[in-house]
Amino acid sequence: MEWDFLVAKAIKAKEHAYAPYSGFRVGAAVLTHSEKTFVGCNVENASYGAAICAERVAISRAVSEGETLIKAIAVTGDSNEIVFPCGICRQVFTEFCNSETVIICSNKKGEYRVYKMEDILPHPFSKADLNIKP
Repeated sequence: MEWDFLVAKAIKAKEHAYAPYSGFRVGAAVLTHSEKTFVGCNVENASYGAAICAERVAISRAVSEGETLIKAIAVTGDSNEIVFPCGICRQVFTEFCNSETVIICSNKKGEYRVYKMEDILPHPFSKADLNIKP
């Protein structure tokens, strides 16, 4: 499957980023299993720990609309190099993604690489570790 449409949405979402501290804008787009799309951008804060990544914004928007199973997520940033999600985002993915979820990592030009969850976080801490049923 071609993921150009999802990468394009992530690139567009990046334009709304609030990044006065790092100067590095990030955009993300989530495609749910019901084929709905949600976007997000990074939102920084003077108290750095209060900042939130684009991926988590997009996922939060999806969850707030009742969508809890992600089919694909695209992430992009202000870089000529491919941008990857941070560790916190990868851990959040484990809550709402499964082994079939596609992670699309791209650069500011729209060039991308496609990964599966186990490629970017091979041994996640998950609900199964807590004996909690999904």
